[in-house]
Amino acid sequence: MTKHRTTLVAGATGYLGRFVVAELHRRGHKVRAITRSRERAVSPGPWDSPSLDGLVDDWAVGEVTNPAFIADVAEGVDDVISTLGVTKQKANPWDIDHRANLAILRSAEKYGVKHFCFVNVIGGDQCPAQLTRAKTAFAQELTASRISSQIINPPGYFSDMTQILQMAKKGRVFLFRPETRINPIHGADLAKFCIDRLTDGEEGAWNVGGPEVFTWKGLAECAFQALQRPTRVTTVSPAILSPLIGVLGLFNRRKADTLRFISWNMLHDCVGEPFGTHGLLDFYKDLVQKDGD
Repeated sequence: MTKHRTTLVAGATGYLGRFVVAELHRRGHKVRAITRSRERAVSPGPWDSPSLDGLVDDWAVGEVTNPAFIADVAEGVDDVISTLGVTKQKANPWDIDHRANLAILRSAEKYGVKHFCFVNVIGGDQCPAQLTRAKTAFAQELTASRISSQIINPPGYFSDMTQILQMAKKGRVFLFRPETRINPIHGADLAKFCIDRLTDGEEGAWNVGGPEVFTWKGLAECAFQALQRPTRVTTVSPAILSPLIGVLGLFNRRKADTLRFISWNMLHDCVGEPFGTHGLLDFYKDLVQKDGD
């Protein structure tokens, strides 16, 4: 890949997106970043993800749900990497994970983009959450496109594992199936994997995780170790999930769907091909040190 290729990054201000921009910049790519707020983009990111200050050559500032804004966003672009997806926003995943990504894909097709790398999730075609259904629907559209596609399926990010650390800080971690396995991956490692696949240009889908495979009990032990506290884990019956999600859905569908997604991942092994160098214990220790615990 030539040094001055231009890569469009969607979801550039999220945890993973910031590492993607930083890695592209490090490798000499020109970066066009989609963001709702340039001010937010140049501020330090969550969980030690980098500021985008000085890393972006071209800012595309606007709402990804605005068709007029997205229609020409891929003009002059060689490649696209999308880490775009609903996290804690109140938005509907079908509006972001599916329709907004699809609009970016249509712009990419219009302007002859060569490669489109999309970050999905392991087991997205099996999980019943609307979040993963929306992602899966877009992945199917991308695969059917004439653009060369690279679909990356991680089991979860280190940033997602902060929920375990937060429970540990409160004194106890609650789990549904402690022996279920997962290998979460650091944003910097996943960014490198994505850009490697984009550079190779080979079409396909890859399940990829971090270098360490944990049980969920092992994640809890790691969090308590970082806090230098004894491990306290309580196993909760998965039988409570269906009624709990049902009741929560009466008041907040978005939170109910998030719980459906999280609980599915806690009940099923989600292990990708090991990749990267970052360890979760070091990540937890850094967070604990910064919080002053």
